Amino acid sequence: MSKVEVFESALCCATGVCGEDVDQQLVTFSADMEFIRSRGGDVVRYNLASEPLAFAENETVTAFLHIAGSAGLPLVLVDGVTAMTGRYPHRDQLGAWAGVEAPTATLSLGITETTTAEGGCCSGDSSGATSCC
Repeated sequence: MSKVEVFESALCCATGVCGEDVDQQLVTFSADMEFIRSRGGDVVRYNLASEPLAFAENETVTAFLHIAGSAGLPLVLVDGVTAMTGRYPHRDQLGAWAGVEAPTATLSLGITETTTAEGGCCSGDSSGATSCC
């Protein structure tokens, strides 16, 4: 398994999921990260505001910040190698990098197709007009 590290810009709290105006991509990423962790994946995130030493001690991150600045974050490293910058990875990407299968969710509404001899719910009457139910 690989170690996935996510270096984020300064957030109000450890996850950024706080306050009145919560960024949906942070909510999604937090859920995806916890899902991968629950499957045994090694995913760690670092917040520039609360963990600046993690940024300073990593040469790859320091070099990235010198070039792109904090506006280029988030920075995702997989075993120390840059895998993604400027956006958060999706669940399947995190799973692949961490060596954990991340099944995609499927939604089944239980709807089945039915038709009648007249062609289904919407059909024409004897005058040629159509009606839908």
